[in-house]
Amino acid sequence: MSTNKYDLTWDLDVFFKGGSTSRQFIAHLEKTKKQLEQFQLAVDEWVIPITAQDKSLSGLLDLFQDASQSLKQAGAYVSCLQAQDMNDLKANELRGMVTTLSSRLSTLLTNFDEKLSLINEETWRELLKQDSMKKINFILSERRKNAAEKLPKEQEALINALSIDGYHGWGEMYDNIVSQIKIPFKENGKKIDLSVGQAANKFSSPDPKIRKHVFKEWEQAWDKQSDLLAGTLNHLAGFRLSVYKQRGWDHVLKEALTYNRMKQKTLDVMWEVISDNKQPFAEFLKKKAELLGVEKLSWADLDAPVGEANTTYDYQEGAAFILKHFDKFGDKLTAFTNKAFKDRWIEAEDRAGKRPGGFCTSFPLSNQSRIFMTYSGTASNVSTLAHELGHAFHSYALKDTHPLNRGYAMNVAETASTFAEMIVADAAVNNAENEEVKLALLEDKIQRSIALLMNIHARYLFETRFYEERKKGMVNKNRLNELMEDAQKEAYADSLEEYHPLFWGSKLHFFITGVPFYNFPYTFGYLFSLGIYAQAVKEGKGYEKKYMAMLEDTGSMTVEDLAQKHLGVDLTKRDFWEAGVKLCIKDVEDFMDLVNK
Repeated sequence: MSTNKYDLTWDLDVFFKGGSTSRQFIAHLEKTKKQLEQFQLAVDEWVIPITAQDKSLSGLLDLFQDASQSLKQAGAYVSCLQAQDMNDLKANELRGMVTTLSSRLSTLLTNFDEKLSLINEETWRELLKQDSMKKINFILSERRKNAAEKLPKEQEALINALSIDGYHGWGEMYDNIVSQIKIPFKENGKKIDLSVGQAANKFSSPDPKIRKHVFKEWEQAWDKQSDLLAGTLNHLAGFRLSVYKQRGWDHVLKEALTYNRMKQKTLDVMWEVISDNKQPFAEFLKKKAELLGVEKLSWADLDAPVGEANTTYDYQEGAAFILKHFDKFGDKLTAFTNKAFKDRWIEAEDRAGKRPGGFCTSFPLSNQSRIFMTYSGTASNVSTLAHELGHAFHSYALKDTHPLNRGYAMNVAETASTFAEMIVADAAVNNAENEEVKLALLEDKIQRSIALLMNIHARYLFETRFYEERKKGMVNKNRLNELMEDAQKEAYADSLEEYHPLFWGSKLHFFITGVPFYNFPYTFGYLFSLGIYAQAVKEGKGYEKKYMAMLEDTGSMTVEDLAQKHLGVDLTKRDFWEAGVKLCIKDVEDFMDLVNK
């Protein structure tokens, strides 16, 4: 066990002292506002280049870079404030201020991008040969191409302005609704109210009575807010669809695929392979039900541990375990992770009032990240912590690249996180002290495959179908429940006795406005990382250099090109995806061998 004593709460004062009442932060917002004004003035005055000797674009990009990084710093800080205390009303006000600035930048970029698209093609090709442009060719060409598929700048500017109180406003409404939800629970004979984050952790309790009770209260709590939640989701989706219609985009996934820099064919083949290989996972769920003494699992049983092995870790033990096994992979990952623990980059305390779930956010001006989660000592918590540390390491790997090349999409974002999670999950299984512990840890590992190949699939099916129905009008809460339950039955191969029809309301990802269709990137990243992880296991510590080179390219090429360059594979073919799914199935086979001994 480690002798280090790591703090369970993060340090935000290193960025701006005073929390949501920070004067430093208000000064930073004012500085960001002035940077945006400078950028706006420069864009307005910019004369579209007609010769390759024109150097004006380079100066504009510097102003864009400065304003963008300041804004990201502000957004990250407010996200942390809101997450650590959902009742911090001042933090909600600050979110509104940051959203306004973000909308302003989006409007400025619309004008900038339109001018990029108007540059003569021959002149454009020559401009990209300038030394200052060579490293960011992909990003600039991407912006130019995307601009050509949008509305004229005046209309896009209007959309951005209306989105503050419209689109993003509905996203903020969701946060406000969730902050009011409490889950009644009795602990040590005393009645308490759990936040949704605390209640979610109870689904991994070994006690079936606790799981059943919390799930019942959970459903009732979300159902009480279902009218508001349904209205919020419908209006958010309606705004998004209205914008798509005006742009002439009929395919609801166009924005998501463009954002994730991937082809529809890649996405279709991935889901096709997963759908064709659901049976082993259905058999696993059937066996788990048998081990838990029930005929069929309910939704509340999905995260229940198998067996009575004591696989809990206090925070210090969890940190020590992660560091020990990261060290077997690479020195840079280990040194980075040690710094994250020592310098209090992580908020892990289990307390009321915190937002549910976990995330990692980057502070670009400080070259730091912050990780948020609620740690309660389970093996799954240790894996989640490793997952988020992987996100942070991804940002670290990009620190020496051009700032405009650091904007990687969510599908590859989930690669580094899942890679780190795999290191820890495999180590836990391989170092189990006995078969009972190994069984429990292997089951926890398989649960991630269930989540990413079945749960995420259900989210994808629900969301794509909901958006198609939303094109025709409002979708009431009863229909939302039906769509969700149907999606879950299909994705889980009808393996459960009871589903979670209100999952559309309890899952934050459906209400996020910053990233469209925040579901399939998780599954992509999971299977993509399995290929990388297999290579890392084969090559040992020497692979870290290649791994970091791959991470450096994640913000400056399509995922298909990234895979071809660094893995030598074609993502539009079944082979790559089948190899990844087979690795997941191997875990199931090992589990079955253990329980059938």
